[in-house]
Amino acid sequence: MKENKIDERAYKKVVDVLKNQKQGMTVADITAKTALPFDTVKELVVIASDEFSGRMQVTESGEILYSFPRGFKSKYRGLGVALKKVFSAIKKGVKTVGVWLFKTWIMLMLVGYFVLFMAIALIALLASTVISVSGSGDNRSSSRRNDGIGGLYAVSYILDLIIRIWFYSEVSKSIDRSIYGYDQRAVKPKGRPLHHAVFSFVFGDGDPNADWESRERKAVISYIQANKGIISLPEFMILTGASPQEAEQKITRYCVEFEGMPEATEDGTVIYRFEALLLRADTQDRSFAGLSAPIKRLHVFSKNTNKMNTWFAIINGVNLVFGSYFLYFANTLGPIVSNTQVRGSSYLYAIAYILFSGFFNNPLWAINLILGFTPVAFAILFYLIPAIRYYNLNKTNEQIKLENLRKTLYQQIWEHPQLVHLEDVNPAAEEYRPRDFKQKTEFLIKELGTYSIPEVKLADDGTTIYSFPDLEREKLVIYKIRSAVEPSQFKLGKTIFDSHGNT
Repeated sequence: MKENKIDERAYKKVVDVLKNQKQGMTVADITAKTALPFDTVKELVVIASDEFSGRMQVTESGEILYSFPRGFKSKYRGLGVALKKVFSAIKKGVKTVGVWLFKTWIMLMLVGYFVLFMAIALIALLASTVISVSGSGDNRSSSRRNDGIGGLYAVSYILDLIIRIWFYSEVSKSIDRSIYGYDQRAVKPKGRPLHHAVFSFVFGDGDPNADWESRERKAVISYIQANKGIISLPEFMILTGASPQEAEQKITRYCVEFEGMPEATEDGTVIYRFEALLLRADTQDRSFAGLSAPIKRLHVFSKNTNKMNTWFAIINGVNLVFGSYFLYFANTLGPIVSNTQVRGSSYLYAIAYILFSGFFNNPLWAINLILGFTPVAFAILFYLIPAIRYYNLNKTNEQIKLENLRKTLYQQIWEHPQLVHLEDVNPAAEEYRPRDFKQKTEFLIKELGTYSIPEVKLADDGTTIYSFPDLEREKLVIYKIRSAVEPSQFKLGKTIFDSHGNT
């Protein structure tokens, strides 16, 4: 199809944007909607135009408008292309089936072992009850009868527990609907599949910020386009949540990818111009009215209810206890070859050994592996993976909260650089409140001080007031430069060449 290998994901992004746009688009338009670097877009839009017979219109400014009035029917045909599509579909299908099988396997291991252990326990208890009842004529019949009644009670209790686990709505249907945006008063959707819920407990539900880089880039590009192609480092820090040192490195990368250029004014203020981003056909403002920074979402341990996760932990605990029990007795008592050993050993182990003897030539090995090592190893991992994940999530969330706090604090300082009270910084949302909130706020003030040295004084009530006169000056300079930019110089002008002629 194409000789040079291309980034298929990036190519799909470009094609998807072009499909959803009825009118012509420039490279800047496509860049703004895909957040891909200019060079990447320039390469891929030409490939897309060739594959789907796109229309190219050259404007007076020299920019090219890309459109696809004939639709998106690929001109590439042949066995090779068809096989590539089939292979891609198969690969996607195999991945989907593989994920489903993995989730189902985890659920079957958890619930299956629980049911197996309960079944063995029930058989043992029933056998114990039968023996107790049959021996009621003995002089010790009273105590044995009590044992039999106790056994029957235990049997009924375990049966009730199994019924609850399999059919009770707390496990099979008790899902927190609010996380999906459903109104509890509305018609309730079907419950979450059990294998999804078990997987959620162990591995979580994915990264809520998986598309973060794209979201952040789109926000920065939208702000630049809405502000005449000019952005300052403090504004960039507000939009990205980066520290001054990180922001300098990051904006340099933006300059490389989006054809930006740093520029120093006469008074030493550094601004960044991205004039290439202004050469666009779609002039809609997507910056959400000014410095509206995108906020990272916090990771959640699981979308299950706490009650459901508690049930999973209990079931796994039962499996761990039973597995440890069988592993211990299999390695201490060993094989059972006589009735005397049956009476002298743990009754549950003896029943399991007798049952496995009917299926395996070496029941001891089977008990060791099937009832001992495997469930114990699984149960340990079932606890260990979520525990490690919980620890890492807390660390990640603290970092997210710090970045979000940096955004709102820097924005507040940028809006009023001459009068900054730390007491006024008090966001209510959890996404902005790291641990040791006051200390973290002071740390961020000092961090900003590495870019613009603040003046500090005490108010009459003893509180600290910060002022950033250099930021105030920089802010005025930037507004002055922006006001001098004439938007008309970035207009595309009339079409002077059309690849489709009069169509």
